[in-house]
Amino acid sequence: MELYYDKDVDEKVLEGKTIAIIGYGSQGKNQGLCMRDSGLNVVYGLREGGKSWEAAKKDGFEVLPIAEATKKADVIHILIPDEIQGDVYKEHIGPNLSEGKVLSCSHGFNIAFKRIVPPENVDVIMVAPKSPGSEERKRYLEGFGVPGLVAVSQDASGNAKNIALAMAKGVGLTRAGVLECTFGQEAYEDLFGEQAVLCGGVVELMKAGFETLVNKGYPPELAYFECLHEMKLIIDLVYEKGIEGMYNEVSNTAEYGGRMIGPKIITDSTRKVMAETLEKVENGEFAREWIQEYKGGMKNFNKMKEEQAKHPIEITGEKIRSLFKKK
Repeated sequence: MELYYDKDVDEKVLEGKTIAIIGYGSQGKNQGLCMRDSGLNVVYGLREGGKSWEAAKKDGFEVLPIAEATKKADVIHILIPDEIQGDVYKEHIGPNLSEGKVLSCSHGFNIAFKRIVPPENVDVIMVAPKSPGSEERKRYLEGFGVPGLVAVSQDASGNAKNIALAMAKGVGLTRAGVLECTFGQEAYEDLFGEQAVLCGGVVELMKAGFETLVNKGYPPELAYFECLHEMKLIIDLVYEKGIEGMYNEVSNTAEYGGRMIGPKIITDSTRKVMAETLEKVENGEFAREWIQEYKGGMKNFNKMKEEQAKHPIEITGEKIRSLFKKK
């Protein structure tokens, strides 16, 4: 896949244009701050009177109701939660999305699963930082950036890719490097990665390790350090140096044990579940299930949150973290 950098960007495509960011959460706020610092004209479309409305105004941005921001802007960059985008688009954005405008987002969910179906006379692009919003802002202020993805779903103007790259540069992504993909590729791999590895698999692995030690009588504090606290140290090494680089930094004992036991933890049964997970993402089953959960009041979602908050690893972790905070 080809990487794009600052030198590959034609910034003129955004000259004189207004970008309306819909949403002032972590991504909405931090992308907007970076774009403004890069000289782009940014306004916000938000729910009038809400906390985000006041926060964005306090940070010096022009804030408008979503429908008005859509009418005013040349580029509408949607950065509100996946589960509400379809309804907000239908009510506030779609009716005001006129020919020649650009519809943009940072996650392909709603386009890939057709929760949003834009008219054919607008560009549809994605500019997706591969990082939480706070980290992308931090790296931007350091003079660098985080990697990102760009995608084009509709190119009504013939210039959609250039617009996506210019927005990516505004956030600092082309300082690090940007890959081009499709909306489907980004949506499917992102959902799979979150579920099977990052937010699902890793969390359950840490909990299982913690429970195994505690059930055998080991102090929960030591189990927490071993199975959760040190996870960050290992992941930092993998992030910086790769898997083999991490193994070069740990002891021979740790390396031998890891190489021997790791494949016994992640078995063919685990891989089968991963394959099934990916299939449910690709065929839209997960998307339908999630939207149904949201529209049904998120009872199962909230139940899982409550149960996790009561888990001994959370209670132990809160105590441990409080002991090591800077005084």
